[in-house]
Amino acid sequence: MQGGRLRVLIIGGYGVFGGRLAQLLADEPRLTLIIAGRSKAKAEAFCASLTFKAEVITAALDRESDLDAQFAAVAPNVVVDATGPWQNYKGDVYRVLRASLRAGADYMDLADGSDFVRVVTQFDEEAKSRGVYALAGVSSFPVLTAAVVRRLAKDLVSVDHIAAGIAPSPYAGVGLNVIRAIASYAGQPVKLIRDGRPATAYGLTETMRYTIAPPGHLPLKNIRFSLVDVPDLQALPPLWPGLQSIWMGAGPVP
Repeated sequence: MQGGRLRVLIIGGYGVFGGRLAQLLADEPRLTLIIAGRSKAKAEAFCASLTFKAEVITAALDRESDLDAQFAAVAPNVVVDATGPWQNYKGDVYRVLRASLRAGADYMDLADGSDFVRVVTQFDEEAKSRGVYALAGVSSFPVLTAAVVRRLAKDLVSVDHIAAGIAPSPYAGVGLNVIRAIASYAGQPVKLIRDGRPATAYGLTETMRYTIAPPGHLPLKNIRFSLVDVPDLQALPPLWPGLQSIWMGAGPVP
């Protein structure tokens, strides 16, 4: 921390999700927000459109270049990777996480790739030894879905089947990286559980229709959810060992 402010580096801070996070943190005067991405000009244009109580710094950051030097230049206490799509990363997909640990910074990302999120547990001991945390998948999948399942299961003797889906609000913007991530699932093997055993299905080839009916409001129109490969499929079964099946889908804007 510098000057009593927590320094939060948001990589992809001018994108749909990173930008929304920056907006939510903008009124916190105890923060220094470092809005970064490949284009400093875009970061500056984004910041010019907002009013901040937080201190704001813009920076150009390339995840494929020397991250140690780039992190040293901005000295973050917390690193949030809001880029993606994680399914398309090549080489060392954990390079940002590793650099964060070396910099002594807490790390979290909005990853929605199931394998990416599952393997992050291998960094647990290193993070603890450095006195920081490393959290992957801090996004709608699996955070919201896991919270809902846990709440609904609170008074149940057992949970045998989980089927869930997420559709964006009609008022939510869907960025290009989100579209790319969803499209990348098409025809790809998806690990899930059926009949109590590990099984394989294929992304976007299976669908489930559901009508979302918020309590006290008119139901939304019937939505078709398509199977996607998200962290929940691998993260939830260990929490409910007797699970017989799990299915996760994504729906279009209502």
